[in-house]
Amino acid sequence: MISSMRGLLTTLRWLFKRPVTAHYPVEHLKIQARYMGFPALLTDNTAEEPFCTGCMVCVRECPTQCMKAVMYDNPKHAEGRSHRRKIIQEFEINLNRCILCGICVDVCSFDAIEMSYEHELASFVRAGARANLETLLSQGRKYMESSGWVPANPEKNVAAVALDKKSTASPVTLLKSSTEKSTEASE
Repeated sequence: MISSMRGLLTTLRWLFKRPVTAHYPVEHLKIQARYMGFPALLTDNTAEEPFCTGCMVCVRECPTQCMKAVMYDNPKHAEGRSHRRKIIQEFEINLNRCILCGICVDVCSFDAIEMSYEHELASFVRAGARANLETLLSQGRKYMESSGWVPANPEKNVAAVALDKKSTASPVTLLKSSTEKSTEASE
């Protein structure tokens, strides 16, 4: 009898407390800044192209081999509007296989990929978990806007900064650097 009364008192005490659960499809909890969702490709707004050059480092280092990429010659480089010689043509991530480890972000030297806040990509078809280039870029744009993302190394990665730096360099410096590169290539 006493234990039944204690149980009833416990129930009554919890009855007047604020619930701690969220009714998921209707209510969404705030995502923390440190949350690592699915990977997303980031866009260089100054050149209107992705930061990704298709160097395949993230593809090689991925422990689950869930990524594949194809690169091609960047037409904007020939026009002088971009400093990237190669650019990504196709990029795909199988989100069913991705373990959200963040290794792809760590090994990328072009600030091209980040772990976004996206975590709701459920689908009713098996191939629906494959994120193509357009999906990854749209997730990246959304992530850049929501987080206020800035590149870690703009002199190297942002097209406008890199082209300005290249144009303000003296012709003697450019001649020296091209001579050094040809000397290294011949050795």
